[in-house]
Amino acid sequence: MGSTNIKSRLFGPPSSTPCTRSHQIGALALIALTFFTTRLLDQSFTPSTSYSSHFDGYEFESDVIRFSDERGSLRCPRRGYGSDIFLKIYVYDENEIDGLKQLLYGRDGRVSPESCLKGQWGTQVKVHKLLLKSRFRTHKKADADLFFVPSYVKCVRMMGGLNDKEINQTYVKVLSQMPYFRLSGGRDHIFVFPSGAGAHLFKSWATYINRSIILTPEGDRTDKRDTSAFNTWKDIIIPGNVDDGMTTNGVRLVEPLPLSKRKYLANYLGRAQGKIGRLQLIDLAKQLPDKLECPELKFSGPDKLGRTDYFLHLRNAKFCLAPRGESSWTLRFYESFFVECVPVLLSDHAELPFQNVVDYSQISIKWPSSRIGTELLEYLESIPDKHIEEMIARGRRLRCLWVYGPDSEPCSAFSAILWELQRKTRRFHHSPETFWLHNGSIVNRDLVEFNKWKPPMLLP
Repeated sequence: MGSTNIKSRLFGPPSSTPCTRSHQIGALALIALTFFTTRLLDQSFTPSTSYSSHFDGYEFESDVIRFSDERGSLRCPRRGYGSDIFLKIYVYDENEIDGLKQLLYGRDGRVSPESCLKGQWGTQVKVHKLLLKSRFRTHKKADADLFFVPSYVKCVRMMGGLNDKEINQTYVKVLSQMPYFRLSGGRDHIFVFPSGAGAHLFKSWATYINRSIILTPEGDRTDKRDTSAFNTWKDIIIPGNVDDGMTTNGVRLVEPLPLSKRKYLANYLGRAQGKIGRLQLIDLAKQLPDKLECPELKFSGPDKLGRTDYFLHLRNAKFCLAPRGESSWTLRFYESFFVECVPVLLSDHAELPFQNVVDYSQISIKWPSSRIGTELLEYLESIPDKHIEEMIARGRRLRCLWVYGPDSEPCSAFSAILWELQRKTRRFHHSPETFWLHNGSIVNRDLVEFNKWKPPMLLP
């Protein structure tokens, strides 16, 4: 093909007015101007769910959240999120599936949701209740991006409502009645497991829900088990359930103390449980009682430490130490933000929520658990109060992410979980038991169309 034909295809047929170099430069300049004007307008009219880069005097990259005040506007990043939440979540009703009530209230139906709201069991209840009222809830399975399977099984187990064998059998029974679970192999189904045990509460999790989305405060557990139930590609770390008396608006159970009035450099409030790190802290407090407080806590009997007394102790130090216990995650990390002491994470394998948008080095300290001792206290003592105040101020604005409020509040644990869930959605789902034909219909191995599948169905 000659050069004349190439020019003709690129610039159109010859005309009486030749396309000079000046014309070409002008066209390129017009294209550039149009591009930058469009970008400018996009930024000017971005919806409130997009985000900007200024944070209370601190400059962050454009893919980091901004808060205008403590419970102010949460602006999540475009990276992997988009500018708005577009989710439809179906919540299974307790009456539509045989066995689901047992996972919620126990074999005799005697476990109440109210009794399950306290402690770490509470996230199972709170996420369920928030989804029931969410504007992202859909009542049509065919329209759903994701499916939520409600269960208060941690609480039910602890209160004697079901034993381990019953939990396992009931989960399998429930799943066998969900055609949409089989359609996707569970990939679009959400489960909450709120304790350090994670999905291991369901003994056969690895067989049945190994592809499902698991919400849990716990990450890796291979220190205790052969297989971890947490996978970073599909699961979501959620914050622990901090006492409502500390997270609600208005007057809190305990208010923070000014830094100058705090008695201790650091504290640790928790049982030893035979854990090396905790035992080291308790021994260190005996050596340096003026710097480190580690009271002997009673969790039962007349000397039990009440929740108000607990937070009164916690607020009386500049740094709140958070060593691992039975598992790597620790609630004290989250509690410390509400008494405004700087959390010091002494758990090497702990996973933290919402790392896509939160820079934890700005609001906390992580110290090697192998170096717990006087070296740790010397390091903490060397940090100027000015730097401590700055970390506390940044944490004050981020702590709304640890509060389980409705999605009408732009900054809450629930809103952040929804953003994370949006990143997990798929347009197409399939499993080893699904097949599709030329007309788009989904069938099983017997070539039965999906709308004709009848439960119960065999599971893997």
